[in-house]
Amino acid sequence: MKSYVTRNFQYLMLIAAAVVVAFPFVWMVFTSFKPENEIVQFPPTLVPSKIILDSYIHVWSRIPFLTFFKNSVIFSFSVTLVSLLFDSMAGYAFARLSFRGRNQLFLLVLVALMIPVQVTIIPLFIMLSHLGWLNTFWGLIIPRATNAFGIFMLRQFFIGLPKELDEAARIDGCSEFRLYWQIILPLAKPAIASLALFHLMYNWNDLLWPLIITSTENMRTLPAGLALFMGQHVVEYGVLTAGAVIATSPLVIAFLFAQKYFIQGVAFTGLKE
Repeated sequence: MKSYVTRNFQYLMLIAAAVVVAFPFVWMVFTSFKPENEIVQFPPTLVPSKIILDSYIHVWSRIPFLTFFKNSVIFSFSVTLVSLLFDSMAGYAFARLSFRGRNQLFLLVLVALMIPVQVTIIPLFIMLSHLGWLNTFWGLIIPRATNAFGIFMLRQFFIGLPKELDEAARIDGCSEFRLYWQIILPLAKPAIASLALFHLMYNWNDLLWPLIITSTENMRTLPAGLALFMGQHVVEYGVLTAGAVIATSPLVIAFLFAQKYFIQGVAFTGLKE
C-alpha cells in the first residue's frame, strides 16, 4: 500500500512538473493566434477569443524569414556536426589514451567551462576582423568548432566503456582511429545524440553571437531576425510569438526523434568502471 501511494505521488509530481515546463510553450502558441489588442489586455486570457493568422502572415511578409531560417539551419547544424567530431576525438584521447600532460590539459578544459562566454567575445571579434571573417559563415562556425562541455561529457561517457575493448582491438591490429571510429563511437550513440541535441538547441537559440558577428540581413539567424520586432518603445508580441513558434518547432521535432537516446545519454554519462 505504501509503495502504491509513493508511486502515485511520484506520478503526480511528474505531471505537475510537465505542466509547469509545457505551460510557457502552450501560452506562446495560443498567443500567436490572438489579435494584438487581446495579447496586451488585462487580465490576460489563455485561449484566444478569435483565432487569426495575421501574425504568421506578417512573419513571412515583413522580414526575410526564409533567409533567417536557412542561416540558422546552416549555422546550428554545421556547428553541431563539427563540434561532435572534435569533441568526441578530444574526449576519446582524454579517456582512452595515455600521454604526457593529459591531466593538465584536461584541467584546462575544466577551466574553460568556468569562463563566461561574454569574456571571449571581444578578443574573438578582433581576431575574426583581422581574418576578414566578420559577417560570414566561417566567422559564425569556426569559433564554435569545439566545446569544453562536450569534451567533458563525452570523456565521462568513454571512461565508462570497458578497457578490454581497446586491448582486444589493438591485439587484432586495429589502428587507433579505427578503434575510435568503428568501436567506441557506435557504443556512444546515447551520449552523442544527447550532446548533438544540446549543441543544436544552444546554437539554434543563440542571439548574442550571430547578432555581433553578422551585420546584414542576408546573414542574420532566426533569433537575431526576430529581434527586429522588438523596438525601443513598441514590441509586436503577436508577430514575435508566431516567429518563435515556427523557430521552436524544429527543436521539438528533433527532441522527439532523439528522446530515446537523450534519456539514455543522461542516464549513463558519468558512470565509471
